[in-house]
Amino acid sequence: MTEKLSIAVVEQDHERALMIIDGLRDAGDYEISVIGDVTGLARRLAALAPDVVLIDLESPDRDVVDALTLASAPGDRPVAMFVDRSDSGVMRAAIEAGVSAYVVAGLSRERIKPVLEAAIARFHVVARLRTELAATKAALEERKTVDRAKGMLMKAKGIGEEEAYALLRKTAMAQGRKVVEVARALITAADLLK
Repeated sequence: MTEKLSIAVVEQDHERALMIIDGLRDAGDYEISVIGDVTGLARRLAALAPDVVLIDLESPDRDVVDALTLASAPGDRPVAMFVDRSDSGVMRAAIEAGVSAYVVAGLSRERIKPVLEAAIARFHVVARLRTELAATKAALEERKTVDRAKGMLMKAKGIGEEEAYALLRKTAMAQGRKVVEVARALITAADLLK
C-alpha cells in the first residue's frame, strides 16, 4: 500500500484555501495541511516536511521565496506557486529556489490537478538531470585523478600512458579496489613524500 502524498497549501485567504482543498480532493486522496500565515514559513514547512508545496499569493515577495529556500535545499520537493501578479525578478528567484511550476493569474479549482501533476513531473525531470550532472562531474573528477596518477607513474618510471594505466589497473585488481582509489592513494603518497 502506498502512502498518501502530503501537500502543504500556503494560502492566507480562507475562501481560496477551501477552494484549493476542494480542488485537491477532486484530484486525488492527499494528506493536506494549510498554512494560513507566511510568518515563519520556513520553520513551518520544515516541520511539516510535505511531499509537495502549493503556494497561492496575490503578489509574491522575496521573503516568501527566501523562506522556501530556507525550508529545504532547492529541489527537495515539487513546489507549485500561483500568483495573481508577476514580477520577473521574483519569478526568477522562485525558479532558482526550486519552484517547479509558476502560474500567473491561473488559480482555479479545475487547474489545480494539472498544475500539481506538471510540477511533480517537472520536479522529477530536473531531479534526474541533477543526478546525471552530479554523476558526470564525479566521473570527470575521477578521470582527472587517474590521469594525474598516470602522469606521475610515467614520469617516475619512464613508461608510456598505456603502461601506466595497466600498472594502476593491475594494482587495483590485486588489492580489490577501484582504479581511482589506487590513483588517489598514489597521489596522496606522492604529496606526502614532497
